[in-house]
Amino acid sequence: MKKWAIIYSSVTGNTKQIADAMAEAETLKGNVDVFRVQDAPSELAQYEVVLLGYWLRLGAPDPLMLKYLPTVHDARVCFFQTHGTSPTSEHAVTSFARAGYHLGANCEILGTFGCRGKINPKMLEHRKNAGPNDPHGGPQSEERWRLASTHPDAQDFADAKAFVAAMQHKLALKEKYLAAKAAKAAAAKATAEAVAKK
Repeated sequence: MKKWAIIYSSVTGNTKQIADAMAEAETLKGNVDVFRVQDAPSELAQYEVVLLGYWLRLGAPDPLMLKYLPTVHDARVCFFQTHGTSPTSEHAVTSFARAGYHLGANCEILGTFGCRGKINPKMLEHRKNAGPNDPHGGPQSEERWRLASTHPDAQDFADAKAFVAAMQHKLALKEKYLAAKAAKAAAAKATAEAVAKK
């Protein structure tokens, strides 16, 4: 198995913790390189899969990751993200599409993983004082903030490791399917050539 790469952007530590958990996945067995996005290589051809992690800003990957994504090309990628809302919310799901939109050419998105993360204390203070028309602030958001304050947690780390294993399984199944398809095509070609020679 070729190495995997994990490239992440983190300010408060949420995304770094998920990146570290993924790197510790038993199925990778240390066969992974981990980089902060600021230190990420420009050439990724040596990696079988590249996991790209970020925090959300304005419903999209953070500015450092947004700058890096267009440089990623001809790669098989997985996205992982941390944010202060439910992983199944429209906000969270749409952000994966925005990340994909910014990727460079010829990339395959293998999968996505998201989890809650503690909100930056400075941002949280700003949101607490937001007016009633701010969808991210005010009393109506207090329950969401409370839920985010305990994440990422042990279950998130376990889920991150399980995600890596699931992506490896998905990749193995895909490669098995493609090999069977190629063998079937080769057999059909050989049969056709044999018939043509008669």
